[in-house]
Amino acid sequence: MTLAGKRVLLIVSGSVAAYKALELARLLGKAGATVTGLLTGGGARFVTPHALQAITGRALAQDLWSLEEESARGHIRLARETDLVVVAPASADRLARMAAGLADDLAGAALLAWGGPVLVAPAMNPTMWAHPATGANVATLMARGVAFAGPEDGPMAEAESGTGRLAEPPAILAAIEAILTDPAHGAPDAALEDALDAAIAEQEGRPSHRPRGPSPSSFTDGLPHPVDHHADPVEAAPSSFSASQAAAAPAPHTVRGAAPGALPLTGRHVLVTSGPTHEPIDPVRFLANRSSGQQGHAIAAALAALGARVTLVAGPVAIPDPQGVETLHVETAREMMAACEAALPADAAVFAAAVADWRPAEPAAQKMKKPLDQSAPPLALVPNPDILATLSRHPQRPELVIGFAAETERVIEHAQAKLARKGCDWIVANDVSGDAMGGAENTVHLVTHHGVEHWPRLPKVEVAARLADRVAEALHP
Repeated sequence: MTLAGKRVLLIVSGSVAAYKALELARLLGKAGATVTGLLTGGGARFVTPHALQAITGRALAQDLWSLEEESARGHIRLARETDLVVVAPASADRLARMAAGLADDLAGAALLAWGGPVLVAPAMNPTMWAHPATGANVATLMARGVAFAGPEDGPMAEAESGTGRLAEPPAILAAIEAILTDPAHGAPDAALEDALDAAIAEQEGRPSHRPRGPSPSSFTDGLPHPVDHHADPVEAAPSSFSASQAAAAPAPHTVRGAAPGALPLTGRHVLVTSGPTHEPIDPVRFLANRSSGQQGHAIAAALAALGARVTLVAGPVAIPDPQGVETLHVETAREMMAACEAALPADAAVFAAAVADWRPAEPAAQKMKKPLDQSAPPLALVPNPDILATLSRHPQRPELVIGFAAETERVIEHAQAKLARKGCDWIVANDVSGDAMGGAENTVHLVTHHGVEHWPRLPKVEVAARLADRVAEALHP
């Protein structure tokens, strides 16, 4: 995915993981983004200004009290000249400062002057991440619309292990791409843009270049408005979803609680995952599975036909994107996790993707050659993030979380165990010992905390329509 023309302000705060910000900056530049680096005082203790500036190829921002930079309102210019602010790594201290709205350094001032999307990638000791104060700060930031990538589980500094590890740069990049390609995450509010331009113009003694809008009647009127994640899908749907296509969609069942004349999922946002993931072994080989994505894509289309605003996070598939659905393309499990977290909040989530449970611990940078003795090279595997379990316990957990269980034996028993283990609401279980993966039909069992529904063998589009109806009923009790 290209980020050509996109501008990213990368704030690097104090963490031993700060060195990974250099790789993130490199990946952003490779994707076509223009990156401006901002080092906090703590960040500068782990990453040198020269290194970050060399990778971004742009002047570094660092000091709120620089006479040269602040003579032109440097912190406001930083906010004006970006499309997304990324804080990676974000230390516990930086999260607390952001939650409190402190502006005693350049990073804090720039964040307060910015009215658009913010992505945070936390990194800290597991005990610090688990502290109630950090949890409260994260909840505060999420309530303001800040997106999070990670943290991940894994080994940490000082021989510790747990949740608090900085998400890997490719996963953070995937979250950035998801935000910058999501029309719901727009530019800053126009009133704030006018105010910022007026502030710079006044400092420079020139007229504002932007037309002045109506004067805000109060201080809060001039602030950026929060993103409405329950917007009318007629406005939120891509233009390719035409009225004729909507009319041709299957007529939905009447759902309890739906407004008369409205589609039953109007105003609802549903997150769907679909397809396989590819975990690289080397530049030409990867671990994968046989998922075609047909079922997940059909579910996304069926939900859109009922009026939902649907975000589809799709692994590598050979089928077209469903019309009327915002589709984000990813490769790996970690990229899928990041894209799902960036898509929150949502009213419901359907995790239909066949995500790889493991990935190679150290993908080779070059193609692996066959040894002369014909021996197989060792392939160490590490667990991938558990997307279903993580989102089922997420601070922004959707009201309804649905997982899938592809089993080859004891289907119901394994699905019930998965339902209890993952913390989700429903499991759609299917037997994949035959031709379900890649085929046009499916036999599924809907496993809930109240029992099991056995559905007959049906075309996947009909399975999708039935499941979409059940989702609509669950969201309108």
